[in-house]
Amino acid sequence: MTLSTPSPYLPPATQPVRGVVWAIHLGLPLLGLWLLLAQPQLNIMWEHNSSHFWLILLVAGLNVALGMLISEASRRRQDARLFLVSMVFLSSAGFFFLHGLATPKIILPTGSLGFDIGQQVGLSIASLFAFASAFPLGEKAAQVVLRSQHLVRGVLVGFMILWGLASLIPGLTPLSRPPLLTPVDWLAIGSLPGLALYLAASVMMFLLHRRRPSAMLISLITAYALLAESMVAGMSQLNWHLSWWEWHILLTFAFVFVAYSAYLQFRREGSSAGLFDSVALSATVRRIQRDYDAALEELVEHVRRGEPLAATRMSGKFRLNEGQAAVLDRAGRALAEERELSERLAALVEVSAQTRIGLPETELLATALESVRQAYGDVRIGLVSEGKAQIGSREYEFTGTTPIRRDSLVAYPLTVKNHLAGVLEVPLGRTGQDEALAATLAGQLSISLENARLYQELDTLFRQYMSPDVAQALLADPTQAALGGELKELTALFADLKGFTTFSERVTPGEIVEMLNRYHTAAVPCILDNGGTIVQFVGDALLALFNAPATQGDHAAAACRAALAMQQAAAEVAEEAAWTKGDVEWPTFRVGVNTGPALVGNIGSPRLRGFNAMGDCVNVAARLQALAEPGTVVIGATTRKQLGAGATVRPLGKLSLKGKEEPVEAYVLTALT
Repeated sequence: MTLSTPSPYLPPATQPVRGVVWAIHLGLPLLGLWLLLAQPQLNIMWEHNSSHFWLILLVAGLNVALGMLISEASRRRQDARLFLVSMVFLSSAGFFFLHGLATPKIILPTGSLGFDIGQQVGLSIASLFAFASAFPLGEKAAQVVLRSQHLVRGVLVGFMILWGLASLIPGLTPLSRPPLLTPVDWLAIGSLPGLALYLAASVMMFLLHRRRPSAMLISLITAYALLAESMVAGMSQLNWHLSWWEWHILLTFAFVFVAYSAYLQFRREGSSAGLFDSVALSATVRRIQRDYDAALEELVEHVRRGEPLAATRMSGKFRLNEGQAAVLDRAGRALAEERELSERLAALVEVSAQTRIGLPETELLATALESVRQAYGDVRIGLVSEGKAQIGSREYEFTGTTPIRRDSLVAYPLTVKNHLAGVLEVPLGRTGQDEALAATLAGQLSISLENARLYQELDTLFRQYMSPDVAQALLADPTQAALGGELKELTALFADLKGFTTFSERVTPGEIVEMLNRYHTAAVPCILDNGGTIVQFVGDALLALFNAPATQGDHAAAACRAALAMQQAAAEVAEEAAWTKGDVEWPTFRVGVNTGPALVGNIGSPRLRGFNAMGDCVNVAARLQALAEPGTVVIGATTRKQLGAGATVRPLGKLSLKGKEEPVEAYVLTALT
């Protein structure tokens, strides 16, 4: 089965059938003109001066009204093209009117030369405006046209007045002489440039219509084509014959066609404000669109604030009638509701995204409220305290998940593990969707609150039994708890208490635990503050890793700083103990630090595992610690090399360590800058 490809869109006037019909309608007048000129017996003469005079007055008046209407649209939109189009109709109408005034036996007994050639001159002038109106004017050219519009109108009116005087006052100029008895070639030749300009204007307007389909543009294209045909018909110069009357009819049709299209659009839209917007320049169309967009945004804001007659306030700005204002009001309300729906859905998504590991519930709720209030209004949350769910003086007792309505508020329960944990107050909405979204918000906040408390419990529990880095990694990605490991360079810190056995023999078990807790309480912050990870406590000993699992660029220096800080903290603990428990000497830390590769990962069984490190690097750190004097830090050669010139050390030479065939070079670290 094959799917047919949809045919490209063609505007109505360019669809094949309609295009052919349109071309036939434009071609028939020319065919009729040819027939009249080719068959002189058909081109009969009909001279009726009064009919000619009143027909021209009526059509010219209609055309002037149409030109003024387009001119007003040009002034309101500040559009150069509309001004030029209005001049097409005003100039052709003006000379058509002068042609009517020169009708024989109305003002002049025999007419005049101006009567014969006036309309061809007027159509030639109008063709200049038609060509300019179809030309794609840039912003600078359009501004020049708009700045010159009063001058152009004044020159045109002045020229028409002079032409009228020269044509109507007997003996004043050659234009007031009697009409020509025979056709002249110069009049036909002089009409050719205007004819070419009309044809070029029609083609350019048609190309514009292809980009911006519009019935008014089609009307204008047709009018330009009819004006061109009227010039062709006027070249015959056979006064009062049917071929002569034909250009009068074509000229009338050109005016009536545009006027009728404007009337139909007025009937359809109910307003004259935007009749000719489709003809305007692209920059004007974009500006109009921006104005409409801004007005619609303003309308939506009025509607969202609940202001009455929001559309009516905008109708004056855009000259809308009552029906259009009502449609605009409904559109504004629909758009406002859609905007609110989108914002509330976005707020729900943001609330769900704010449930992060380690974020306290108070901070979570404050952050959620900040984003939710922009979409839902004055939302408030109260957590259960002393068994009561209340916000301010308002206390709530819920039956299941049923919301409670009070005045202009709806309260929803917030639950954690099916137990009431708080209350959410939301202002009453305008639609049924608002309540559904508010209920969804309450459910999302309940989930966020439950997750925040769960994460807090897990985080607290994990941090008490393992390093924060390991706990954070496991909470974020539980798959990291899988058995296995990787080879990684790290620095191992091994420490234990020298004299622990002797101390244990002289004190009670409770005092042993007290001593260990005090030492570890002092030592653990030194390791964690330097980015280390404590992987195990074994009696009086501890093992810490640097650069695992969290990556550190200066892990050797960080481990050494932690070791020196541990010794200083342990010395303070021992000094304090000497004052309070002077009868028994407390043990003293000795620390070994070594850098090298080790296997790092989760070691154990599927049922019980732990994060640890294995390898020669760790073993050497343990051996260096065993050889260290109480209160000192002994480091390996690799660690010493990575510390650089900032370390103060005392060489111990090459030491023989248990389990190592080759001697190991070691140093006592005394200071690090």
